[in-house]
Amino acid sequence: MTAFPTLRTERLLLRALTRDDAAAVQRLVGVREIAAMTLTIPHPYTTSMAEEWIAALPERWERGEAVHWAITRLSDEALIGVIGLEIAAKHERGELGYWVGLPFWGQGYCTEAARAVVDWAFVTLGLARVQAQHVGGNEASGRVMIKLGMLREGVLRQHALKWGQRVDLVCYGLLRAEWEAQRSSDSGISMSASSSCASAT
Repeated sequence: MTAFPTLRTERLLLRALTRDDAAAVQRLVGVREIAAMTLTIPHPYTTSMAEEWIAALPERWERGEAVHWAITRLSDEALIGVIGLEIAAKHERGELGYWVGLPFWGQGYCTEAARAVVDWAFVTLGLARVQAQHVGGNEASGRVMIKLGMLREGVLRQHALKWGQRVDLVCYGLLRAEWEAQRSSDSGISMSASSSCASAT
């Protein structure tokens, strides 16, 4: 893979996570409300868990399996969440996943970051499809997916276990042709990529 991609939007900088981010990640993602809306984040969530997860990210990027960014605010460099893309290069497909800390909900940060990642996935990786899913009941995450132009494709009923309860997964997808049509008809927020809320994943 090439150098890690840093993405910049109007209000945000998406950058590589480092060990120094572990405490902030733990503080934000360790709250029950975040863990409840994901399948893979345990609760309680410790700083050592964050350190171990962050340490594994560079190798996954180098192997072309996934890329994860710290979502930081340009105004004060505060880490406000994490966004990632699981990459299935053989199928030209990526799966978007994200979470934003509670203090930053309702301010449009998640949608802004996700737009930048989706654009990067289609432009730089040349993917044919980007998909995402959320746990049933997490309508805020679904609204982000709709704002990205994704189409709701169906529900995997009682697809997974979360804290002993069976949960649905609601699936969304965006095809390259749909993304191209969306870009040509909507000026949107200006995004640029430089190579120098929570979804289910």
